[in-house]
Amino acid sequence: MPQSAQPNTQQAALWNDASGKAWVDMQPILDGMLAPFASLVVDAGYPGKGGNVLDIGCGAGATTLAMARRVGNGGRCVGLDISRPLVALARERARVEEVANASFEVGDAQAYAFATGRFDAAVSRFGVMFFDDPVAAFTNIRQAARRGGKLAFVAWRGPRENDFMTTAARAAAPFLPQAPAPDPDAPGQFAFADGARVRRILEASGWSSVKVEQADVPCQIAESHLMTYATRLGPIGAALREADQATAEKITAALPAAFKPFVADGRLISLPRAGWSRRWPEGILISEKPISAF
Repeated sequence: MPQSAQPNTQQAALWNDASGKAWVDMQPILDGMLAPFASLVVDAGYPGKGGNVLDIGCGAGATTLAMARRVGNGGRCVGLDISRPLVALARERARVEEVANASFEVGDAQAYAFATGRFDAAVSRFGVMFFDDPVAAFTNIRQAARRGGKLAFVAWRGPRENDFMTTAARAAAPFLPQAPAPDPDAPGQFAFADGARVRRILEASGWSSVKVEQADVPCQIAESHLMTYATRLGPIGAALREADQATAEKITAALPAAFKPFVADGRLISLPRAGWSRRWPEGILISEKPISAF
C-alpha cells in the first residue's frame, strides 16, 4: 500500500522516539494489562472467517495477531502504525509466533493511500486518539472499508474518570513547573473523552449506525511493574527524561505512596474498567474508562 504525505508530524516524532521505544521495552507488561480490551475489540470487529481487517495504531501487534488468528488462514489482518520501532517488533512477533496472515505497515491512517473498499472491518485498541484532523482520518478509513464494513475501537474517556492513569501526574505536580491547561480536543490519550464529539466525528466521516454503550472490563498489572509503568509512559515519562536528578528523585520517591490505594493484596494493581461497547454492522464506537477509585 503506497503512502501519501503524513500530517501528524508531532505524533510521528513522539512515537518514533521516546514513546515508541518505551512501548517496545514494556510490550509484555502493556499487552498483559490491556488484553481484555484487545479481546473486546476483536469480538466486536470480527467480520467472519476469511475476513480482511485493518488494525489502526496497531502498536506492537497484539490486536492484529489476535484478529489474524480469528479470521483464519483465508483471511488477513493488516496492522498500521506511525511508529517504526513498534512495527518492527510487531513484524518480529508475527514471525516468531508463525502468524502468516498478519502483516504490518508503517504509516498514518489519516493520510495512508488505502485501496478503496479493501477491508471488511477496521479495529483499534487505543490507537485512534492521535490524529490532527480526526474527521479526515476517519473519512480515509471509511473509504478503505467495503460498504457495510465494521468499525470497532476503544478510546479513553476523560482524565477525571481515569484516576489511575493520572495518579503519576498529580503526584509529580508539586515538583514541576505548572503546566498550561491542555486542549481537550488536542491529539492525545484523552482526545476522545467526549462521546458526543466522537459520534459527531464518525458521522461527519461517513460512518453510520454509530452506537456508544457501556461495558465493564477488569484489568490488572503486577505491582512489581508499577513503577516502570508510572515512570516510562505519558507526561511523567517525558518530564523525568528532562528533569534534573534531584527533581527526578523527588518525583520517583512520591509515586509509591500515590499508587498505594490501587494495590490489591500487596501484589497486584486491580483496575475495574467501565466504558462503552456495542456491536453494529457499521460504525462502532467502543470507548473505555477505568474507574479505579471507589
